[in-house]
Amino acid sequence: MKRFLFTGIIVMLALFITASLAGCSAPEVDATPPAAENDGQEAESAVRELVTEFGKRLQMVSLLAPEDSLRASLEENYGGLVSSELLSKWADRPENAPGRLVSSPWPDRIEITSIEEVEEGYKVQGKIVEVTSAEEDKPAAERPITLTVTEAEGKWIIVDVVLGDYGTNSTASSVCDIPEYGFRITLPATWAGYSVIEEKWEGYRLDAQGNVDEDNPETGPMVLIRHPKWTEENPRQDIPVMVFTRDQWEALDAGEFHIGAAPINPTELDRNSEYVFALPARYNFAFPMGHEEVEDIIESGAFEAYDNRVS
Repeated sequence: MKRFLFTGIIVMLALFITASLAGCSAPEVDATPPAAENDGQEAESAVRELVTEFGKRLQMVSLLAPEDSLRASLEENYGGLVSSELLSKWADRPENAPGRLVSSPWPDRIEITSIEEVEEGYKVQGKIVEVTSAEEDKPAAERPITLTVTEAEGKWIIVDVVLGDYGTNSTASSVCDIPEYGFRITLPATWAGYSVIEEKWEGYRLDAQGNVDEDNPETGPMVLIRHPKWTEENPRQDIPVMVFTRDQWEALDAGEFHIGAAPINPTELDRNSEYVFALPARYNFAFPMGHEEVEDIIESGAFEAYDNRVS
């Protein structure tokens, strides 16, 4: 009887301890977030990947290409990432498009600083980081960028881009390299974000009677390097570089044709085996804003011609 009573007490005590331990154990936690939270995280991740990929392609689009080539390049590199409406706007107004303006520096990537959900989708804030071949690990310039991303037909697409002004902390000098003709010019840090515009110079010949021969003009490229703060309302002095073939330069020097009404010829900057580069006569006669800085840049020896031209 005593043995039976003792055994019963042991069994009851074991049951009591088991129940106590079960009551103290932590309840099971469901680590799966709500479906809505999951969807938001997946959408933000997709938007981040879209903008990152877009940033990688910026250097592939030359904004100075001829119109037909630019349209094709925009479609080839930005198609599928950017809406067709925005691509069309950029083709018509390439100055509003992100891309590559010169050989160096070039846009290397977009660094995202924030992603915010808005009514139309997501607003992405970031900066375009530009680099040079000399210091690819160090930003040569940074430019703010804001992108609006919307979901359309089951995929995320960029529908608007706003470019900001280049940062004042952009590093030292930029090198404007024009390999098409074989020259480069070193610019101060204040010129970070400069643009390059290609125009034409035109010369005229005189016939035997001393009249202008309008049927046989002499023409050639003129490259304008433009300050980033230039606007139509407040234009600044460009750095104009006239490009002559060696034969054209010799003919000009011999008086076989003339450029403009000034009685003096353009001033040679430098030359390579194919071209002679020169400043137009009286290029700064109107004394526009920044003309002294341009004079200082030219006089500093910043202009250099070279022969490893790309075709």
